[in-house]
Amino acid sequence: MTEVPRTDMRGKVIVCTGAASGIGRSTAEIAAQRGAAVVVADLNEAGGKETVNGIEAAGGAASFIRTDVTQEEDVRRMVEHTVETFGGLHGAFNNAGLPPTSKPLHKLELAEWQRSIEINLTGVFLCMKYEIEVMLEGGGGSIVNTSSAAGLRGNIGFTEYIAAKHGVIGITRAAAVEYGPEKIRVNTLVPGAVRTPMLQAGADLDLNVFSREKYPLARIGEPSELGEAVAWLLSDAASYVTGVYLPVDGGTTAT
Repeated sequence: MTEVPRTDMRGKVIVCTGAASGIGRSTAEIAAQRGAAVVVADLNEAGGKETVNGIEAAGGAASFIRTDVTQEEDVRRMVEHTVETFGGLHGAFNNAGLPPTSKPLHKLELAEWQRSIEINLTGVFLCMKYEIEVMLEGGGGSIVNTSSAAGLRGNIGFTEYIAAKHGVIGITRAAAVEYGPEKIRVNTLVPGAVRTPMLQAGADLDLNVFSREKYPLARIGEPSELGEAVAWLLSDAASYVTGVYLPVDGGTTAT
């Protein structure tokens, strides 16, 4: 008798925010390759639909919904769309985010602070609120939230981003304790530098040189390497893992 790997995701329905590119897209693709039906949620319609088209071309099941994670009604509709389209919700990757301003604290505008908290932290809260409601009705599930290496340390020019990403780890741990008895696992992905459009667009230095100097593995990560970690956390292979923050960062947080 052939044993089905516990990383197999057939029969599961997964929603991924920020899945128009980068880590979100890679996670959606990997989950679909392993049999999950995937809802791709993003403000970027062109990129989101491109993710869906790629999944469907490879034989997977996917659907796109335009979602602004700072808008409660958008998030509610995202979760409703997931259930209506694929019949349930078993896993969620709350990944949508905004990069740091790279400004010192005393030059940071209040609006910039509020925007970072709104997208990077409140957006995670809203997603979890509606995802957990459905998972409670369905008997459990798995949630992964994206923090950052900046969620574990300080850095110059990252004040608003660091505050939000520390908060993501906090809300993850609180929810893991609160909903563990309801068979809902909640974990945090902690990326280091990853070769994503968002990082490359905002970089004002040579990322290859930077990574060789700052990362024990001497390179930046690829989105698929992060996607593999998220897919594992969402799968039954991680059935006894909850409340953790998992650095997938080339060793930078070990230094």
